[in-house]
Amino acid sequence: MRAIDHNRAWIVVVLLFMFMVIDFADKAVVGIAAVSIMQELQLGPRQFGLVGSSFFLLFAVSSVATGFLVNRVQTRWVLLAIALIWAMTQFPMIGSVGFETLLAGRIALGAGEGPAAPVALHSAYKWFPNELRTLPTAVIVQGGAIGVMVALPLLNWVIVRWTWHWAFGLLGLVGLVWCALWLVFGREGSSDSESATVKNAAQSSRRVGYAQLLLSPTILACWAASFGANWALSLALSWQGAYLIKGLGLAQSSIGFLGALTAGGSAVAMLATGWYSQRLLARGVSSRLARGILGGLSVLIGGAALAMLPYVPGTPVKIALSMLGVVLPSGIYVISNAVVGEVTPAAQRGALLAIGTAVASSAGLLAPYITGSVIESATTPLDGFNTGFFMCGVIMMMGGAGAMALVNPEREAKLRSKWLQPLTAYP
Repeated sequence: MRAIDHNRAWIVVVLLFMFMVIDFADKAVVGIAAVSIMQELQLGPRQFGLVGSSFFLLFAVSSVATGFLVNRVQTRWVLLAIALIWAMTQFPMIGSVGFETLLAGRIALGAGEGPAAPVALHSAYKWFPNELRTLPTAVIVQGGAIGVMVALPLLNWVIVRWTWHWAFGLLGLVGLVWCALWLVFGREGSSDSESATVKNAAQSSRRVGYAQLLLSPTILACWAASFGANWALSLALSWQGAYLIKGLGLAQSSIGFLGALTAGGSAVAMLATGWYSQRLLARGVSSRLARGILGGLSVLIGGAALAMLPYVPGTPVKIALSMLGVVLPSGIYVISNAVVGEVTPAAQRGALLAIGTAVASSAGLLAPYITGSVIESATTPLDGFNTGFFMCGVIMMMGGAGAMALVNPEREAKLRSKWLQPLTAYP
């Protein structure tokens, strides 16, 4: 790669990092503004839970559809369109809005954000050969955690000083600034140097029947663990702010720091899990242990923390457990995709990863609304939150235990050798 290309590649990576920062700030703003929104719009917990769930209504569908689109359209223009959608969904929130407008805005935002991460990585991979992709991937992925960590205190300050309306408006303005920077500096990478390698790999690819893949215990267990972790994440994004204020009695001004601390912990957990798993594999430890047991255990322990939360005394301990239940399972996001990639033929990997995203994100469609319904039916808000966290913990423990018991890439490799069929057997 020439020096000028190298410089351009890292400019693109920095812009994509900023893209992911905005992506997760857009996700998190409704949670940090939960109490203010519910009070102004006179929403009950069930209605607000529906707002949180609505974000994921088109999330998976949009992700898969856009994944096919970028095979034909330059990622430069797809990313610009995605960022414009984000910005345009924020500006209507500046004025007087009702429940329907808020709901429609979150649905549209979810549709725009569904393909964000895979398209951003696809764009970056056009600039780097396979052996140089690890660092740019880590930089871009960490944009999500950094986005929540940096944005929550800032957005909370805006909410306290002005109103929640301007927190949404600020995100819209930031989105437009990114669009302008991307128009000036964003470019499409060239994968021409890899074309021969890709062509040869495609010619030699072999496939496994999708029925075998979709019924694979290893793949299903990974998705179950990811589903549990996403239940906790979507619960935190929608309800953690309300839990701290309505459940534990904290002030609005104090919750931004706690949200940032959770996001920072998740970033560390993802990096630490990925590093330790890779180190175990390098030492010759089986993938079952280095990935399956390690990833499943992180979800299991996180679920146990949330299941214990209703029964421990003291606000500081409750806050610590609520954060731990979101932070620890973050490691499964690294592990799950690695395992699916390990046991899936290259020619089918993209489809399986997209399906996995759809399965995991379905937790986001269910968790906020179900939790809101539980809170609304409870005697007190704290009782409702306690029940919601306990339910989440049980779901996570089941998913984590399933991963520990069933994820076995080595066994899958032996079975796959029996299932493999020539690529020409598939149209």
